[in-house]
Amino acid sequence: MATIGILGGGQLARMLVLAGTPLGQRFRVVDSAADACAAQIAPLLQADWNDFAALEPFAAESDVVTFDFENVPAATAEWMAARTRVFPNPVALSTAQDRLAEKTLFGRIGLDTPTFAAVDSREDLERAVAATGLPAVLKTRRFGYDGKGQYVLRAPGDLDAAWQALGGVPLILEAFVPFEREVSVVAVRSRSGEFRHYPLTRNWHASGILSASLAPLRGEEALEARAVAHARRLAEHLDYVGVFALELFVHGERLLGNEMAPRVHNSGHWTIEGTACSQFENHVRAILGLPLGDTHALGHSVMLNWIGTLPDAGPVLREPRAHWHDYGKSPRAGRKVGHATICGDDPHELADRLERIGAALDRADQVAPAVAALRSGSP
Repeated sequence: MATIGILGGGQLARMLVLAGTPLGQRFRVVDSAADACAAQIAPLLQADWNDFAALEPFAAESDVVTFDFENVPAATAEWMAARTRVFPNPVALSTAQDRLAEKTLFGRIGLDTPTFAAVDSREDLERAVAATGLPAVLKTRRFGYDGKGQYVLRAPGDLDAAWQALGGVPLILEAFVPFEREVSVVAVRSRSGEFRHYPLTRNWHASGILSASLAPLRGEEALEARAVAHARRLAEHLDYVGVFALELFVHGERLLGNEMAPRVHNSGHWTIEGTACSQFENHVRAILGLPLGDTHALGHSVMLNWIGTLPDAGPVLREPRAHWHDYGKSPRAGRKVGHATICGDDPHELADRLERIGAALDRADQVAPAVAALRSGSP
């Protein structure tokens, strides 16, 4: 039995604990928030990320340390790595924390990206817009997620407002991509270098937050092979250990790298019920040096994210092979408070279930894209 320390106590930590406990592992969680939801099922150390005196006993009692979100300071991960094993390694974490470093790395491994430029001043912004053209997206290089820290520039008159909103921190300007689809590949690499991947997943977002995911993408073997090859090169380049997600835009025949998440990922939540071995269990296996589990899809799955408040569980739980996840969080606008995964062997039958759920919960708009994809025969 090992003790696994998790930096961060959100829903991802919670699901890691739920997946790892049947393997006989113990968990400890550290978070700056007293109400971190993972504390409901694992001991919590409430501490600031830079309070190394408080973190010392946490490091001492942890056989291995991981994290559940990428905004843990890289310096804290490095401090931990000097005292115990830390997976993924701090280099992978720090690279994913900086969009400029991340996009530069994508280029090194042969993954195409939107045109981008660093922006550190108002003059830089003018030059970057001249190089990339409009429309474009101005983003903070660090601490942006779920659509935060971004400003879409559509006309030259938008530059002043964008700079006023985001200026003062390192930024990156990216050319706007009129993509047809957003997809992600969730993959895992073990301490021994074993690599596995889950089926390519199609994702839909609302206000910058993941709304629904569908997997697998039938008839997209060539696209999946290309995406997985990029993910493998990325993992090997970083000597990565654990689960990660590579988010991609599909634009015609091009695959464009959007970002990497160095952790278990929202678009992989469907794997809990939709595969034999979930992303959460495989992350635990990987960081402990255990053999990786089967990542093949068991039929079709659609994950629906619950943002802000939880809807009524009844209409979901009435459906066959429907699964409910309440994260134990208080309601708040823009907050991920739970999800549901609906599985099935027949895509049209699954589409029927989703339509019933959407109608009952007044969320027809949320389920409609996945329903259309399932009925088209080529999700």
